[in-house]
Amino acid sequence: MENYFEMNLSRQEIDAISNLGLAHMGDCVFEILCRAYLCAQGEKTVDRLHRDTIAMVKATAQAKFVDQLVPLLTEEELAYYRRGKNAHVHAVPKSATPAEYAKATGLEALLGALYLAGQTGRINELFRAVMEVPEKQERENGI
Repeated sequence: MENYFEMNLSRQEIDAISNLGLAHMGDCVFEILCRAYLCAQGEKTVDRLHRDTIAMVKATAQAKFVDQLVPLLTEEELAYYRRGKNAHVHAVPKSATPAEYAKATGLEALLGALYLAGQTGRINELFRAVMEVPEKQERENGI
């Protein structure tokens, strides 16, 4: 039986999963990262946690996240990102442009592939690298 919290699929098994299948997995990976990040910041009401999570996981926010993330990716990671970005989606939410939604889908496909490969350390490294940039800027500006 698989340990679904600690997946370890081979590259061949991951490559057999559709682009949108990887994005499906990565969607929840990104959301759990955002939820954990917000909870770690300290006490917030459930309503505030929910609102902040929604703000972080929407396609427009994910597209901005991707802009900072792409320079940090390896060639293999970029390939998974491109797979998701180029996926043929049937609908784009009204709150996002097609380009933003494509970037968000690429991010989700990348995170899905990394998660299924058991590379949670790399996921955390990438997430922290992007999330700590604004925190560092806020500290430097005295905010």
